[in-house]
Amino acid sequence: MLRVFGSQVLNSKVFGMVSEDNVIEDSASVEDDFDGDDYDYDDGGDYYDDDYGDAGDDDDDYGLVEDDDVDDPGAMVSRRPKLGYTVLQEADIKQRQEDDISKVSTVLSLSQVEATILLRHYNWNVNEVHDEWFSDEERVRKSVGLFERPVVDVSDASEFTCGICFDLLPCDNFASASCGHPFCRECWQGYICTSINDGPGCLLLRCPEPSCKAAVGPDMIDKLAPCEEKEKYSQFLLRSYIEDNREAKWCPAPGCENAVNFAVGGGDFDVTCLCSYRFCWNCTVEAHRPVDCETVTKWMLKNSVDGENVNWILHNSKTCPKCKRPIEKNQGCMHMTCTPPCSYEFCWLCLRAWSSHGLATGGFYSCNVYEAEMQKGNVDAEMRREMAKNSFEKYTHYYERWASNQSSREKALEDLNRMESENMEKLCNVQCTTMSQLKCITEAWLQIVECRRVLKWTYAYGYDLPEHEKTKTQFFEYLQGEAEAGLERLHRCAEKELDKYVTADGPLSDFDDFRTKLTGLTSVTKTYFENLVRALENGLEDVNSTACNKIVSPRSPASPRSPTGRNGKGRGSRGKESPRAGGSPKNVDDTSK
Repeated sequence: MLRVFGSQVLNSKVFGMVSEDNVIEDSASVEDDFDGDDYDYDDGGDYYDDDYGDAGDDDDDYGLVEDDDVDDPGAMVSRRPKLGYTVLQEADIKQRQEDDISKVSTVLSLSQVEATILLRHYNWNVNEVHDEWFSDEERVRKSVGLFERPVVDVSDASEFTCGICFDLLPCDNFASASCGHPFCRECWQGYICTSINDGPGCLLLRCPEPSCKAAVGPDMIDKLAPCEEKEKYSQFLLRSYIEDNREAKWCPAPGCENAVNFAVGGGDFDVTCLCSYRFCWNCTVEAHRPVDCETVTKWMLKNSVDGENVNWILHNSKTCPKCKRPIEKNQGCMHMTCTPPCSYEFCWLCLRAWSSHGLATGGFYSCNVYEAEMQKGNVDAEMRREMAKNSFEKYTHYYERWASNQSSREKALEDLNRMESENMEKLCNVQCTTMSQLKCITEAWLQIVECRRVLKWTYAYGYDLPEHEKTKTQFFEYLQGEAEAGLERLHRCAEKELDKYVTADGPLSDFDDFRTKLTGLTSVTKTYFENLVRALENGLEDVNSTACNKIVSPRSPASPRSPTGRNGKGRGSRGKESPRAGGSPKNVDDTSK
């Protein structure tokens, strides 16, 4: 374990983790362990500021259900009112869209159709519509295609020649946009249906007259399009309200039709949809605190098949000097022959033509050109392959643990569902208790699921840490190891220790003690992970030079502990020390417990 002499900063207490032996004793006073007053370095500075110390009081972290919310089916939705995000269903979206249209129509004295065209042009931004309109109405009308009066006067004609099919037809067979250019209904219908079937671009439809920029509004669609195309157009219009709105995005969960309206700048981007899917509003990937969106994007790209194929090719193959196709060496000799139609023969070592090899190069099968090239320093390609191989091994190390925690999280979700659907009622009957007294079990499993997610993304965080920052890497690995150790304690308690109460023949006398212990472990683990997330989001910037000089090998003697405190223990050392080393911890899969 990494330790800091003369300080308790790396003691598990700084993040709120205590041992199982003391959970029952301390569960009622978890909050007083995070006052931030007694984690001083030799220079008297605090390692964590009050933001970290107050984590136990914050309610903006992981979306876990509070006691008062368990019976509410929407309890998982928007537990962070201060963030100002709102989950919108289809009816909510339609209502907001209609309200915005009515607002613009009333303020600007326009028809509903004209207000819809204006809002669509300005991405449903009511304020921008008002600003632009009152700034220069004529310019806005021209750019949007809203004509105050027709540019073609056809009021006295009884027949018209359609500009598309050139048929001469009675005037009641014709229709026109605000510009007045007449086209027969059949041609209009074909024009509109083709545009709608081509996609959302139909929302920007203009008059068929090539020189005319008049907008074609929803009224023309309702009057001329078949029912199927009307429905498609309505869906495009509805979806544009979200897709063109900078403050709203669709939930990325498969099959979910909800959207999330988010007050940009209101805090972190983690949101929870009504479908219970939790994701980052900024990049629409699953929630990934404490890792930023840029790191997640690079990590997911790294995980893609194509990206790893490139890595594999780099350190397992070489390119043919002639056709540049990658070649894998599958036999022992250095004489390589590319596949037809190239059929180029070359040396695997130096990549030069095989015909140039002979006595001058040390023999056909003993090329010394490579040695000469090494002396000249011309082995960049080989160095790149070695670097790629090392990078691949590092990536594999972090990816295996990332994927393992993802699997553990999925299994924890399955266990939670099974507990709620099968075991909770049975536990009530066996232990003669009520469902309200078993809320702690559901909360514990929800916490396990969330912590598995956080722990999973810490491996992407660790992979992205600069290699030259050794101290920060060591401290990160220590915190990560402590987090995993604490989570394993909670997971074991909720899974293995609970099982004996479910399968018991009758009520057990120590069930209340078990509930107290589980509640304490859940609270402690939650607080630790809250502080861990904040520390990583802060870039571990609080690792100052004093701490850097005091991080020592796990084999070094432990720092002395104060004998004072409750029960003869120092406040910073109530729990047992974790036996885990400071390196990346070994994952323990749920199925192996």
